[in-house]
Amino acid sequence: MALLYNIPLFIGIFVVVIIISSSIKIIREYERAVIFRLGRLLGIKGPGIFFLIPLIDSMIKVDLRTTVIDVSKQRLITKDNVTVDVDAVVYYRVSDPQKAIVQVEDYEDATRLLAQTTLRDILGQVDLDYVLSQRDELNKRIQKILDTATDPWGIKVIAVTIKDVSLPEEMMRAIAKQAEAERERRSRIIMAGGELEASKKMTEAAAYYQKVPMALKLRELQTLTEIAREKNLIVVPSNAFGSIAGFTRAVQMSGIKEEKKQAVKPRKVQAEEGEEFFVE
Repeated sequence: MALLYNIPLFIGIFVVVIIISSSIKIIREYERAVIFRLGRLLGIKGPGIFFLIPLIDSMIKVDLRTTVIDVSKQRLITKDNVTVDVDAVVYYRVSDPQKAIVQVEDYEDATRLLAQTTLRDILGQVDLDYVLSQRDELNKRIQKILDTATDPWGIKVIAVTIKDVSLPEEMMRAIAKQAEAERERRSRIIMAGGELEASKKMTEAAAYYQKVPMALKLRELQTLTEIAREKNLIVVPSNAFGSIAGFTRAVQMSGIKEEKKQAVKPRKVQAEEGEEFFVE
């Protein structure tokens, strides 16, 4: 019976505990609490522990850490009427929690939509070549525009990065052909420069060989030696054949003269009265 009389007491204690637990709030270091009292802005609290008046005070937590927004792929037309698909990411953080809650309904969604429209606007003002070659410059331009536009919302846009630029298939083939033609042009320029330099060196060498004939002979001998070493051959210069032929002819002529001398010997002839003489 006494227990029945204590039921209201237990209920009261339970209600008090619930009220106290709901009034105690803990905010982390990277968070802030925007406090409203009866619908009116009271201020910002945190980090740490604080108390709210139940049923009178309310709060909204705001994360101050850097947040990444993935801007979905956008199909747009560049200044030179080329259709491309572009996606990007936006890095931002809340710099003023009070403005982020009071000035805009959903600051994250608003920042994402603004990033999409800004991306379309900026890339529609430039040519495709600029989009492909000056991506860093475009990132800076978009970041600056977004940062200025979101400042009244208490948002600080840290960086914008264009992740990917997708081109139509025919445009990719055209760019590949253009790149190949550019590489071929550079290759021809390099080859022409090399040929020009080589012709200058050959002209200088010809003038030097003309002044010093012996240098040309030595160069010929060096070339023949290199060829013989590579092909495992014995190379005899053409002028050496003339010397060998001359030597051979001299030996042959000497042999012929010797044979003639042996063939034409004086022979003894018997004359009348016992006289004898030699006749060649």
